[in-house]
Amino acid sequence: MAQNALVEWNTGLCDCFEDAATCCYGFWCGPCLACSVSGKFGEFYCLPLCDYFCQSTLNACGIPCFVPPVAFSTRSSMRNRYGIKGSLCKDLVVSCCCVWCSWCQMHRELKHQKKSVWICETGCVHF
Repeated sequence: MAQNALVEWNTGLCDCFEDAATCCYGFWCGPCLACSVSGKFGEFYCLPLCDYFCQSTLNACGIPCFVPPVAFSTRSSMRNRYGIKGSLCKDLVVSCCCVWCSWCQMHRELKHQKKSVWICETGCVHF
């Protein structure tokens, strides 16, 4: 079974000017953007809200939590589904240090992947 070559993300982590609408959406309503990405990716829309409640609850108990689990798992799942280069370590660092940029990048990637699907004359689907 042949493996497909891994590709880069369609846009860079800080390429907000590639899609200003996504950048504004993430800046003004980050939780809404995260929920939108989660839903478009096929997960429960409100799943990213667990990142906020988890961190708030743990911090209230005196336990520091630096890794947003939903952002981290969604990013790594998206990389695996679309064959994007990277590693769990990079996903972890990005999710901890640049979570809003990560959600914006994932939103742009989903928009790109939606455009990449086409159907040929024989009815087969190409990605």
